[in-house]
Amino acid sequence: MFKVIDTHTHFDAEEFDEDRAEAFARASEAGVGKVFLPAIDLKTTHAVLALSREYPGYAYPMIGLHPEEVKEDWKEQLAELREMQFSDFIAIGEIGLDYYWSREFEHEQLEAFEEQVKWSVDTRLPLMIHCRKAQNEMVHLLRQYQKDLPGGVFHCFTGNQKEAEELLSFDNFVLGIGGVSTFKSSHLREDLPAVVPMNRIVLETDSPYMAPVPYRGKRNESAFVVEVLKTLAKAYNVSEEEFAKQTNETVERVFHL
Repeated sequence: MFKVIDTHTHFDAEEFDEDRAEAFARASEAGVGKVFLPAIDLKTTHAVLALSREYPGYAYPMIGLHPEEVKEDWKEQLAELREMQFSDFIAIGEIGLDYYWSREFEHEQLEAFEEQVKWSVDTRLPLMIHCRKAQNEMVHLLRQYQKDLPGGVFHCFTGNQKEAEELLSFDNFVLGIGGVSTFKSSHLREDLPAVVPMNRIVLETDSPYMAPVPYRGKRNESAFVVEVLKTLAKAYNVSEEEFAKQTNETVERVFHL
């Protein structure tokens, strides 16, 4: 049985408080060989670190402050995160820019993002980047560090061909593709094979959010990453095994596991 890697799942979320161990077991049974756990703030950074110690060799933690969590105390949170042992983590994330709901903390988001991009340059840890309604601003900031960045993932990519090509102009960066690719309305099944080589994609769920078809509308979980794999293998006209193998190799390349 071939294994897949879910590169983005919030197993620490309260949605899993009732059945976290069972959800881990279901993921393993479904063929998920590893799960990567992004943090969104100081509290969740500690939570994903604890989970990775509970599931060693299976769950891998990240450290970071999510743009939607950039509030009045963002400087204090970053200062405390900076004190942590970066060698305990596989990536800086989930960080980025999000102007979807509000631009209230627009400048603070940019500052927090830049600070954490610098951590990536210093530590050589890859980035897990969240970007919503802010691709121009994100690209502009990343261009300033392009030569020095170790790489990373543009998480939850749902854009068009032009946007994909722009993001792939960053060496060692790949697109994280999740449940949206399975939606009937999604153009990803056509757009990705047109401009994105198979070795520039990693699989993710973003659970408990954005469940793929046939689970749409339900709580997402890591086991469902298999539906994303099936959808993309079909879109690229290769076997599921071949697609899994390629995405696993890409994960190893980006995250240096």
